[in-house]
Formats: sequence, structure tokens, C-alpha cells
Amino acid sequence: MSKIDDLTKQTGEWLRGEGPMSEVVISSRIRLARNLKAYPFLSRADESQHRRIYRELSDSIANSPLGDDIFFADFETLSELDRQVLVERHLVSRQHAEGEGTRGVAVSPNERRALMVNEEDHLRIQVLRSGLQLDALWDEIREIDTGIEKQLEYAYHERYGYLTACPTNVGTGLRVSVMLHLPALKLVKEIDRVFRAAQDMKLAVRGIYGEGTEAVGDFYQVSNQITLGRTEEEIIEEFGKTIIPKMVEYELKVRDAMAKERTYQLDDKVWRAYGTMNNARAMSSDEALFLLSHLRMGVAMGRFKDLDVHTINRLLLQTQPAHLQKIHHETLTGEQRSITRAEFVRARLREYQARNN
Repeated sequence: MSKIDDLTKQTGEWLRGEGPMSEVVISSRIRLARNLKAYPFLSRADESQHRRIYRELSDSIANSPLGDDIFFADFETLSELDRQVLVERHLVSRQHAEGEGTRGVAVSPNERRALMVNEEDHLRIQVLRSGLQLDALWDEIREIDTGIEKQLEYAYHERYGYLTACPTNVGTGLRVSVMLHLPALKLVKEIDRVFRAAQDMKLAVRGIYGEGTEAVGDFYQVSNQITLGRTEEEIIEEFGKTIIPKMVEYELKVRDAMAKERTYQLDDKVWRAYGTMNNARAMSSDEALFLLSHLRMGVAMGRFKDLDVHTINRLLLQTQPAHLQKIHHETLTGEQRSITRAEFVRARLREYQARNN
């Protein structure tokens, strides 16, 4: 059994439902983009240089304090399905999974750390936790970054900072990303106002799987777009102390207003979602996210007690296409996945009811 198979048996770090503001903040993540001084950017490097970069970074990661706590996934030997599992678990980007050539990722068993080699940059270091925990993440990723930099020299300019393949990452190379669950704002049609405010603050708002994805199930990723001319601490301070708390406060305020003024409409959304999941005979992955989103809101607000957050979070992962196929040990067509997903959800709900009645 592969390490990827082992991952599918647990809930990903981003869905643990723990940490500060976790009723709205699903997860917080920090990424650092780094390149080795001795090699050109990947778009200018040939395959032999790709291999040397991969080898040097893999050796450096293995020799760092991370070495005993990670496993390497070589994408050239990994199946397409296994690569997609890593995308669904937020351990690699979609672009990395679908790329070509020598590349891979080092992952910690608890999924809090992932180091992508030969993605857009030579190295992308990622740390991830549930809830809003940016200060702890910054301490963690800085230690990892320093450990690797002691072994290999990064591409760095005295004036511009860390040099990266994408100009928007030049400077700190830092990307802060927070995943938010904003169903109430979506229901009262206030979400566009939030998006406009985010754009005014030069923030990117994307879907659940990041760049190039649409928001599904009321899950949104909010991240910084500018790194040049600002320190890492300034970016993290603004995100963690101002931007995200204001968004969380807005969502919770709307939830409270709905509970007082739109009680029947709120309960109808939640219970209708539960009824659909209990009876549907076919269900797309987008529909599953949509229904689970409403259930998660009901649980978080204390208005729905027939499920818990942990069960909902597991279903958020297990109903995704790659996970569904890994669990059932077979390749499924889109129609087969829809049927199997509905059967799977009904079975999980019955299991929960049997355990708790």
C-alpha cells in the first residue's frame, strides 16, 4: 500500500475543524517561492537541469530536520489519480500535478508541511493548519526555509529580494492564503461586496482549489497578490489581525441576523440539504460541496445536531473525484462517480445515525 493510500484514510489538516475562528476559517496557509542561484528559472532550464535541481533539493530536504518526518512522491512514477489526490488534499497545486518532467513533492505525514520541487519555481515550501494560525505558520516555515538555505544558495538580489519566476512573487516570495466558508454572505447576496473590497485591497479571491478554480460550496481562498516592498511580518500582520477577522466578523454578523430574522429560510436550507443527501441517487462533486456547505453552516450555528463537523469535513474530501475512486479501488466514469458518490454519502449518513441513536 502506498503513502498516498494512507493519506486517504485520514482527514486532511485543512479540514480538522480546529483552531481560532474555525467556524468560518477552514484553514490558513503560507507558501514561500524559492529558486537556486546556480540554475536558471525552470522555463529556461533543460531537462537535465530539472533533474539536477530535483536531486539537489531532494537531498537537501532529506538532510534537513524535516528528513525523518516526510515522504517523497516522485510525479514521474505517480499515477494521475494519485497526483489528483494530492491536489484535492491541498498538498500540491493543480499546475504541479498536471505538469511534465522531473518534479515531485515532499509531504509530512500529518500533512502540515509540503515542499513542491520543480513547480513554477525550483522550490515551493508550504505549511498549512486549520483555523487562523498565521503567526505559528510563519515561525514554522521560517525554520524550514532557513534549514534549506544553510545547504543551498537561493537566487537573491540586494534590492529586489528573492527572485522568482512570476514577477508578483519577487521580494519576499511569500503567499498567505486563508480558506473561508462564507455561506451566509452568499445567501443574502453580500458576497460580491466582499469581493470588491478584497480587490480594492489588492487581494486575490479564488475557489477551493486556488488559481483558475471557481468558488463551489461557498468556500473561498483569499490571498495576497503583492510581495515586493513589504516585509513578511507586515503582510502576515495585516492578514491575521485586520483583513481576515473583519471578513469573519461580517459572516458571523449575517449568520446571527439570519437566525433571528430568517429562521425558517435558514432551517429550510440546512434541512433540505440533509434531505437531499439522504435520498439522492446521483450527485456531482460540486453538488456535494454545495449541500455539505449548508450542513456545515447549520452545525456551526447550533441549528443542526444530526451530524458533526468532523463527519462533514471527511465527506468534503471523500466525495471528491480522486478520493472517491481511491476508496472504491477502481476508475469510474463521471456518471459512475455521481451514482457511487450518492450511495457513499447515504451509507456514511446511515453509519453516523446508527452510532449516535
